[in-house]
Amino acid sequence: MDKGINRGKDSPDVLLKTDLPLPLFTRGKARDVYDLGDYLLIVATDRVSAFDVVLPCGIPQKGRVLNQISAFWFEKTKGSIPNHMVQVVDDVSCLDDYLTQAKRFKYPAYLEGRSMVVKKAERIPIECVVRGYLAGSAWKEYLHNGTVSGVDIADGLLENSALPQPIFTPTTKAEEGHDLPMSPAEVEKTAGKALARAIEENSIAVYNMAQQYAGTCNFLIADTKMEFGILDDELILIDELLTPDSSRFWSTDLYCVGRRQDSFDKQPVRDWLESSGWNKEPPAPMLPPDVIRQTSERYQQVYQKLTGRKLD
Repeated sequence: MDKGINRGKDSPDVLLKTDLPLPLFTRGKARDVYDLGDYLLIVATDRVSAFDVVLPCGIPQKGRVLNQISAFWFEKTKGSIPNHMVQVVDDVSCLDDYLTQAKRFKYPAYLEGRSMVVKKAERIPIECVVRGYLAGSAWKEYLHNGTVSGVDIADGLLENSALPQPIFTPTTKAEEGHDLPMSPAEVEKTAGKALARAIEENSIAVYNMAQQYAGTCNFLIADTKMEFGILDDELILIDELLTPDSSRFWSTDLYCVGRRQDSFDKQPVRDWLESSGWNKEPPAPMLPPDVIRQTSERYQQVYQKLTGRKLD
């Protein structure tokens, strides 16, 4: 059995944790990142979190979906802004190209499809959020103040209305707990005036391009968050891009202003947890099999609709 694979009696393999003989660069809520020397290896696991707590179970195929959707968008946007992607690990033998003979090992098969070799970059500690619709926390702020991240918005809009134009609403990149909204002055203090302007312009440009393409696949992208880094004095996209974990995808066929929208992400997980009586403090409860299955299907539907391919 591959180390790090959890197998259920009646369910597909689920990868919750990796244990590779490489220096661990960082371990996030959903991804494990290893240091390859000149590059990094990002492994997208099937871990799932909700309300800032990692659940004890995973979502089958989630990691492969997130990794391959990111790769899809990195390829699609590279003509406008460069990114950190070097290679998706479709065949584990490709890792020999990034490790010296002395550091090579028997690569586990689970790396295929769910991992990516990327360039090292200096991360800019800003979550670059772009909103095109009045949803979630943006709707709550608008109800109380008529603003979104301090920006005045036209009166009379309903929940999930399209904004007159997409707006940039950056937040902090918190290691633990919740990200906090950042003012333009705070963004400039963190990144510098010129870089702050470049980050905002590129964030909105990427969102607009993605929104136009998603429309051809019967999706609306309500909002998304992305991250940037600096490599050789150049601004590049890093981390993940326009996945169901970083973006809110809605069906154009079901979209209706003024009521709750069904998102193609881990919405079944959040809905079940909200109704379970859980106090949103660790440890989180185990999800029922039908919620796990429904969530896995949603992730795969986004991949299939966006790319026109079925997940291998």
